[in-house]
Order: sequence, then C-alpha cells, then structure tokens
Amino acid sequence: MQPTNPSSATASPTTSSPPELPAPGGLCAIHQPNFWPRLTTLAKLFTADYWIVLDDVQFTRRDYQHRARLAALDDPSRQQWLTLPTRLPNGRPTFIRDAVLDDPGLARRRTAGMLRQHYGVSPHWPVLAQALEPVLNAFDTGRTAMVAETSTRALLGVLGWNGHILTSSRLPSRPGRSQRLADLAAVTGARAYLCGTGGMAYLDHSLFEAHGIAVIPFRPPNLSRRPSGRRLSALWTLATLGPQAAAATFRPSPPTTASCGRSPDRDGSEAMVGGLDGIVVERLGGDAAGRAEDAFRLVYAEAFTEAPYGKTREDVEANFGLAVRAPWRWLGAG
Repeated sequence: MQPTNPSSATASPTTSSPPELPAPGGLCAIHQPNFWPRLTTLAKLFTADYWIVLDDVQFTRRDYQHRARLAALDDPSRQQWLTLPTRLPNGRPTFIRDAVLDDPGLARRRTAGMLRQHYGVSPHWPVLAQALEPVLNAFDTGRTAMVAETSTRALLGVLGWNGHILTSSRLPSRPGRSQRLADLAAVTGARAYLCGTGGMAYLDHSLFEAHGIAVIPFRPPNLSRRPSGRRLSALWTLATLGPQAAAATFRPSPPTTASCGRSPDRDGSEAMVGGLDGIVVERLGGDAAGRAEDAFRLVYAEAFTEAPYGKTREDVEANFGLAVRAPWRWLGAG
C-alpha cells in the first residue's frame, strides 16, 4: 500500500488518468475533506487502510469543510474559528470540489499567522510547521477543497499513516446516499467500511452486504471522546502531546474478543481494541446490534445539537424517522 504524500494534489477528474486502486481487502473510510480536521475525524481516517475523499457532494457552510476550531495551547477553553472565506459559484448546490477561495493570498497569510500564534511556542512546532508548508502551497490552487484535503493529508503524514487516498469524483457510483457509499467501497475492493456515528443513523447495511462488505461502527479513542476531541482541530492535541504520542493512542492492537465482554457466538459481536486510549471498532450482530442502536441514537442526539450543527430535538427525531426511544440529555435550545 502506497504511503500518503501530504504535498501531492488530487488531479481534476476530467484531465487525469484512472485512479490507482489500493490492494483489495482493506478497511475503507469515506469522508468529506475537512480543514485541519477534528481529532475524531483524524482518528477514523488513521484507523482505515484508505480514505475516499467525498468531494462531489454539496458544500455545507455549517460543517468543517472550510473552517477549524483552534484552541489556545495553555487553555483549550479559549477557542477561535479559523475560516477560509469561500465563494460558491453555483450557489447552494455547489459541490465541495467546486468551491473557491475568496482572496487566497489573504487566507493563506491569515492561516499561517493564526497557527503560529496558537502553537508556535509548542516544542512540537517545528514538525507542525514543516507539515504546514504543503497546505500553504495549496492556496495557490484557489480551491477550498484542495486546501482542506491537503491539511488532512499533512496531519496523517505527521502521524505516520501509510494508507491510500482516493477521490469519489473519480470513481463510479450510483445515486442514493447509502448506495453511493456502498459502491465506492466496493469498487475499491474493501472488505469493511468504517462508519462514523452520524452514518450509522441512516446507513442501509444490506447494500454493503450485497457486496460482501462488513459495516464496522467506529468508536474514537478515549482521547478524542472528550469535548475537545469532538470540536477542536486535532492540531491542539498534536501540539500538546506531539505526533508520536498522539499516533500511539490511535494505533489498535490485534483483534481480541475478551475486551468486548461478550462471546461472538452469543451476539455476533467482534472487536478490534487498542490500549487505554486505543481505537475500538466493533462489528455488531444479533442482540448486540439492537442494544447498540439506542446508544448510537443518544450519541447522535448529543453530538448534533452542538455547533456547527445546532439541531433541535425535532430535527434529530426526524432524521431517525421516529422518536428517540431512550431517555437522553437534551443539549440544544429547541
């Protein structure tokens, strides 16, 4: 499997040759390009064997495609948005790949200045500054998605990830939210699809099963389950702990069943578990899947009432098609 190259750029789908696919049988993650992604997002991509960059879906200003939440090195409660001013040539229907930077030169200078201001005193700043260079160069493309993708590539490279990166706009797939993800995973020969909390709320597993692909819910490491892991850019953690220590929390150990607390024979559960702060991913079946469904609803409800989503209770329940069955702590204003 080829190592990721943080400085490489994804070619235009209309002018490039067919993508080089990874070796079949890998663990696949599909995610939109995020600007200096959060720790939860970075952990999911790091766990996968390859990342399919979902660049041909609608750009969403309330998401993290063009912004990152930075925190002061000595006080993570002091936070500030770093936003890429972005123009949508086709209005709201504009795809992520078609969004353009408004004044790339100014956005580049502001990005470099704010990152140095927040993390320049960190003992790990020299490593982060080196990773920043290809990101600053990506501003020359004038494309928000290219800057965002390159920032994620840079952080994965700093962590020592040796995976493969593909782009959805260069791969064949059929319409439909679940169908599209299943097709993208299948065309790359994935054995399993690593699914985040939001995706578990709507994903049609049968479409993956038709391709012989397992759907594995992703549970972030303990480090990124904290509020800072769900909201802040991973830059804060890398600047605080250093890349090696951060990567150690992401790296899973060989699969084990003892840590699940259940036998796979009884409920169809499997797990891949890391150390104290390691990755935990589980494949659930039977009674375990039913028990986990309500838990996912609770996590979804809490996560999506916070910024940048700000969903009301009615929004969350509408996304499930029915009321959330278990009691849950409401964080939103609705």
